Amino acid sequence: VQLQASGGGLVQAGGSLRLSCAPSGRFLCLYGMGWFRQAPGKEREFVAGMHWTTSTTFYAESVKGRFTISRNGRENTIDLQMNSLKPEDTAVYYCAARDRSAGDYSLATSYNYWGQGTQVTVSS
Repeated sequence: VQLQASGGGLVQAGGSLRLSCAPSGRFLCLYGMGWFRQAPGKEREFVAGMHWTTSTTFYAESVKGRFTISRNGRENTIDLQMNSLKPEDTAVYYCAARDRSAGDYSLATSYNYWGQGTQVTVSS
């Protein structure tokens, strides 16, 4: 499975961005997908996750009510709509996929496929 992320950019605080992650290859075998982010000097952290077939969603407390993860069935992408962005949301965002059920959605070790990162910068 290969993952292609897109949609990052520069936005002012309070603005919105939409990230998209397109899986290719044997993506129909996927169990779930997620988004993580890594700011300079910090560890990679969980942002949001979704079960591939049931569409059950999971969010980090820091983004609840502001970010929405969804599946675009027509284009087979997992999107992350980010609203009310804050400077502390600045990071490289990574999409990830898992083909196994074991492991919490919030743990990077639960995912076995990773896309390249896309930069999100929120100016104050």
